[in-house]
Amino acid sequence: MLLQILDLVGIAAFAASGALVGVSKRLDIFGVCVVGVFTGIGGGIVRDVLLGIHPPTSLTSWSLFGTAAATSVLVFFVHSALGRLRREILVLDAAGMGLFACTGAAIALDAGAGPLASALIGATTAIGGGILRDVLVNEVPLLLQRDLYAIPALLGAALVVAGTSAGLPHDAVLLVGTAVATALRLVALWRHWSLPGPRLPQE
Repeated sequence: MLLQILDLVGIAAFAASGALVGVSKRLDIFGVCVVGVFTGIGGGIVRDVLLGIHPPTSLTSWSLFGTAAATSVLVFFVHSALGRLRREILVLDAAGMGLFACTGAAIALDAGAGPLASALIGATTAIGGGILRDVLVNEVPLLLQRDLYAIPALLGAALVVAGTSAGLPHDAVLLVGTAVATALRLVALWRHWSLPGPRLPQE
């Protein structure tokens, strides 16, 4: 039950972040909903394709697709009440990333994937929707901007895998992994942490 709830919350958080990006790009309601829905369910579609689940759950479940669509429509009409868009986008994106990383890893484990594959699929689930969002609005994906994005996702997924393998309570593992991944992403944004880049020769 908790896994399903977290999956819906993650979809709503990612869909909201995608819809806010659409609003900031001044798209019409259809464009905002397209960006929001693809952001919300894109990671889950990638996860299911990797796990051989056909058709993907996000495209056959009205609750998942409907959550993404309803959230996008809601954001379109109330976006002015959300304040400064960039800050809201980043917070929602961090929450969605943490939720999807951990639920993706848990679903992969339930589907019979090994520990390494489950951790990688969890991280891929977390970053898939954000990449689709940025591609749709012609932005460089956050994954490629030296931000600590994939690392928190991989850490959260790895905690779920490790905790599950150790026999810890399933719900507690999901909550801890989600909290750690989201917190690390937010702290990295706050402290401006980034991975080192290449040293380019000075002209």
